[in-house]
Amino acid sequence: MDAAESWGHADLVVLNSCTVTSAADEDLRHTVRRVHRENPDARILVTGCYAQRAPEEIAALPGVEWVVGNSDKTHIPDLVADELGHFHGQIHVHDIFAQHQFLSAPVEDAAGDRARPNLKIQDGCNNRCSFCVIPFVRGRSRSMPADQVIEQVRGLSRNYREVVLSGVNLGRWGREPGSTMRLVGLVKRMLDETPVERLRLSSVEPMDFSDELLGLMAESGRIAKHVHAPLQSGADTVLRRMHRKYRPRHYADRVQKARAWMPDAAVGADVMVGFPGETDAEFEETFQFIDSLPFTYLHVFTYSARPGTPAATAPGQVPMPIRKERNRRLRELAERKNLAFRKRFNGETLSVVTLGQGKMALSSNYLKVELVRESHDNVLRDVRIGGLTDQGLREFDPLRVL
Repeated sequence: MDAAESWGHADLVVLNSCTVTSAADEDLRHTVRRVHRENPDARILVTGCYAQRAPEEIAALPGVEWVVGNSDKTHIPDLVADELGHFHGQIHVHDIFAQHQFLSAPVEDAAGDRARPNLKIQDGCNNRCSFCVIPFVRGRSRSMPADQVIEQVRGLSRNYREVVLSGVNLGRWGREPGSTMRLVGLVKRMLDETPVERLRLSSVEPMDFSDELLGLMAESGRIAKHVHAPLQSGADTVLRRMHRKYRPRHYADRVQKARAWMPDAAVGADVMVGFPGETDAEFEETFQFIDSLPFTYLHVFTYSARPGTPAATAPGQVPMPIRKERNRRLRELAERKNLAFRKRFNGETLSVVTLGQGKMALSSNYLKVELVRESHDNVLRDVRIGGLTDQGLREFDPLRVL
């Protein structure tokens, strides 16, 4: 098959779905309807987490020919190649917990116009957070074998300066029974056995940021100075109801150590507002906790009930206007912290990788930098900062008239 210019010209449209929020579900349904409306002859295949969770719901949408869960993703080529017996709403979903092997197609390049390939080396999650449906659509934690990771990174590093390591629960890489290597050991192997110029860890649970891992990140010039650790709440009582495996003091210890060892690092977190039962006092506790720590950005989410999770039927569901107001306050706090962080680098020199989006680049510490002139993508270089933009930084321009 050849790639079409757009879904309007495609014979087959494959949609990979998310189901982490109700908004993600609605986005998928909207996209399916739009594809079918604009190209009624296209055969639509929906896969991913929403397909795994509610296949019948998706199969009922007009134009959907196949619904393929995460359990059956590897069978997609065979399904679409089979020209016999097509009918509306074929469902291919099986028990995701029966999946014990890490299955993923090799990553050979960055998706679309991106200059930073995302290499998924872990899937699934063994945690049971009371709000989260992910374990039931992704299955148990599974890791890409170390030798396969090294081979993939070595291949990507021939063409790309930065490689992003990702996973559903990345810090749990290598935790399967019988495995002795942990994520920090794998990263050391990548540094020793591949020529990759920059590795970036996408998101790691706070208690998986061990002293050894943070120390390696601080010492190596080939690891991006970027720590992203999901927080969810800064209130101990809320964390307990969420079934999170750390308390605020544990989280603060990891973040403060990261800042002490990497003074210029980006430090980010996922935060959820409006979790069932969250009182005004608990939200204020979260607000003050976040304000006290050296965050440089936040991803703020409004709680969205997921079918089948304990939180969905828990008492004390927070009214949506209150959830939205709490979201607004945390976003404003995040903007203030981000602005203060960016101001620190005016006149400094940062290492960036060019993104191939006109004149944009991304620094090791996760700041967008607007370049003086257009650059080839995928170039790693140092840039002197000359000012701030609305959302990032601007390269120093000696010819700029102030």
